Formats: sequence, structure tokens, C-alpha cells
Amino acid sequence: MKMNGWPLGLLMMALLAVSCGPSGQSENEEGNAQTAEPTAENTSEWEEITSPDNWRNYRADSISSKWQMQDGALVLTGKGGGDIITKKQYDDFELELEWKISEGGNSGLFFNVVEADSLGAVYHTGPEYQLLDNERHPDAQYRKHRSGDNYDVQQSTKETVKPAGEWNTTRLIVKGNQVEHYLNGEKVVEYELHSQAWADSVANSKFAEFPAYGTADKGHIALQDHGDKVSFRNIRIREL
Repeated sequence: MKMNGWPLGLLMMALLAVSCGPSGQSENEEGNAQTAEPTAENTSEWEEITSPDNWRNYRADSISSKWQMQDGALVLTGKGGGDIITKKQYDDFELELEWKISEGGNSGLFFNVVEADSLGAVYHTGPEYQLLDNERHPDAQYRKHRSGDNYDVQQSTKETVKPAGEWNTTRLIVKGNQVEHYLNGEKVVEYELHSQAWADSVANSKFAEFPAYGTADKGHIALQDHGDKVSFRNIRIREL
């Protein structure tokens, strides 16, 4: 049978192709595929942790008064504030924050930090996402010591940091042994904890003398006091 010169079977097939689109999915199905959010099975709600109430100094019960809230940011106002850690510990997580460093400044973001009587500092266990004024700090002459680097272990694939005094956006993802560093929207470092490549990189770094470095599967998030003013805002985390 024909309709307007078309065999009925071909006409039905043409109509079906138009309704489904080139992929064979309906417009609604295709839209859902593009906008689907992570399910509750593998993510939790974001937790806002900028307030000092969520932090304490390493191996202490409280936080130094030199870490203060200013204009919605958690600010290290002067040397001697000490490194601070989250009160909670985290396993698999996604962390986002904004930060800005003072001119010539140096700081760091750590994860999987462990506390013990035998451990004297956050960097004895926790890998570091480096925060630095790449233009002025002398450490910037060393690859693996610049902003976004896995400090002294692995260098960034590209430089995306903004000048001192401007806000940068950092994203850190830890899922199983896989770790990704993002800086201002660009993935700049990725590595696999506990792998042979990781062990080789650590063995060739200053952390080779710390046997517990990078070995923990969970721990605290830490922010570093390196003696320079540094500000953090919109710090949020969700468990994966």
C-alpha cells in the first residue's frame, strides 16, 4: 500500500526515525542522559566546612586565634597559627575550595592526614596539593613545587594558577587509590596511590624518610601554615 507515493512500510520507518533522532533515543531520553546527576549510591550531599568550627590544629583540641573568619573566608592572619585539620576524617571524597595567597606566599592542602604520637606534622603522612605564588616564591624554580603540583612528588601538566592576591579554584578528588588535582577548571595532576609508580616517585622525593607518607586510605584534610598569609573560602566536601 502507498501513501502519497511512499510505501507504507518506508513511511512508518521514516516517522520513527524523526521521533527518535539520530541515536535511536527519544528526545526526552536523550535529554535525561545529558543532564543526569550522580546517584545517591555513590555521592552524598555537599558539606560546607569553611567555618573554624569544622577545624582544629594538628594534634590539638582547638584552633589558633590566628586562623580567623574575614569577609566569609578562613584566613591565616599571621605566622604561628599552625597547620589545621578537619575534625572529621574522610575516605573517598570530592573537595572544592577557593584560595588566594599573599605575595611571595606558600601554603598547602593535604589529605589522608593521620595523627599519632610518633608523627610530628601533617606532611609525615598526607600528600600535598601545593599552593604557591609562582611568580615570586623561590620554591617556584623547582618543578614539583609549584601551585597544583603533588608537592615534591609529581609536577603539573600545565600552569593555570592566577597571580598572588587573586582567587583560585581548587578541586581535589580521591576515589579509591585514584587522585586528581584540578586548578581553575583544568586537571593538572593525576596519580594512583600505592602503585609502583607512586612508590618510585616517593622514593625519589624528600618524603622517602617518612615511612607512613601516603600510606593511609583515609584521614583528615589539612591546611598549612607556612608562615604566609593565605585565605580560603567556599570550602565544601562530599563523600563519594
